[in-house]
Amino acid sequence: MEQSKTQSQKLRGTALYFSLPILAWALYDAANTIFSSNINTIFFPLYLQEIIGTNKVQEQIASTVITYSNAVASFLLVLFSPLFGVLMDRTGRKKKYIIIFTILTVLGTILMGVVGGITFEDSIMGIPMSLFFVILLFVFAKFAYHSSLVFYDAMISDLGTKEQMPLISGFGVAVGYMGTLIGLAVYLFVGDGDFYRSFIPTGVLFLLLSLPLFFIIKDTPKQTAEKQSFLSGYKEIFETFKQARKYREIFTFMIAYFFLNDAVATTIAVMAVYANTVVGISTGKFIILYLVSTLSSIIGSFIFGYIAKKIGAYKSIRIVGILLVVALIIAAVAWNELQFWVAGSMFGIALGSMWVTSRAYIVEITPEEKRGQFFGLFAFSGKVSSIVGPLLYGSITFIFADLGNTASRMALGSLIILTVIGLIIHGKVQKSTN
Repeated sequence: MEQSKTQSQKLRGTALYFSLPILAWALYDAANTIFSSNINTIFFPLYLQEIIGTNKVQEQIASTVITYSNAVASFLLVLFSPLFGVLMDRTGRKKKYIIIFTILTVLGTILMGVVGGITFEDSIMGIPMSLFFVILLFVFAKFAYHSSLVFYDAMISDLGTKEQMPLISGFGVAVGYMGTLIGLAVYLFVGDGDFYRSFIPTGVLFLLLSLPLFFIIKDTPKQTAEKQSFLSGYKEIFETFKQARKYREIFTFMIAYFFLNDAVATTIAVMAVYANTVVGISTGKFIILYLVSTLSSIIGSFIFGYIAKKIGAYKSIRIVGILLVVALIIAAVAWNELQFWVAGSMFGIALGSMWVTSRAYIVEITPEEKRGQFFGLFAFSGKVSSIVGPLLYGSITFIFADLGNTASRMALGSLIILTVIGLIIHGKVQKSTN
């Protein structure tokens, strides 16, 4: 990986984007975005709504199942993501684990499609057996997917200098959202029913676009003096937490990121069902809306890559957070499609830009010798928030299900509060170093 970094230092302008390692890394962003958009945001939620949501109350229950499934997958990652970071720092290996977790994700996604197409007579806890196993496979696939991202996000630090990080990060996210456009092509074979049919081609597309990273980027393994158990990594994490005063800026930002990511991750999970049940947007129209939102993300990612390079990642994150608040407010009160289209476009810009700026800022503030560990801890923070946000949203829709669509508006409103809290804490990040 040092060779890739040295090569990128010599590149300027658009040549930076088309070096083979950076292009292969960016194409993997396109690959994993196909899973994120097709499974996490669109077709799995629509599949659940198709099976469960037979009336207004059941639609809210479907939202609860969606958010709770996401929370369980995030809980598993909470247990392991800090250890993944320690593993990177110990071994120097990233690609090896990206390949392992990508294959597991692909297998889980394909099996979702296989099981979803089988009709079982039996049920488990009142849930049709096929639906029960699809939910379990979703939890498994999402855990593996997010595990791969811990290693993938940390890989960016091997591709260029700190000054190049915002541009490389922006390019990766922009190419990633182009993956959304590719992934949505499966809708042509699904239509407004049998949403499980989207799962198998999604898994295949994920694998195909991952291949350049598998074959082009090389690991640079570290020589370790002695072998240590995987779980012993918790001891190293504990020692890092004991030095929190030394890394105060990092830990303060980690708390801010917790709340900001909370809102982003939960919105991604509920967007399709919210648009359909609350605003009345059909599946076909939502696909178009999602395409517009994706184009906004692509543009925003590129622009904020340059903005972050110009004014710094710290200030850029603040701008993105404010944009996210405005988008959520509009979505929470929207009573017609036009307003939701505006909210969706703004959220698209905020979504892509949040990942561009936060990833660049993590590289900026973390010491190189502990960078893998801190990327693992930020994944830990993000996944804890991915438990809290969906549980909060799902609990509100469950408790107030009798209120129908008002329950979903209340749940989305709770995400505004979380984002504002994140911005307040973010304002204290740089002050924490004084």
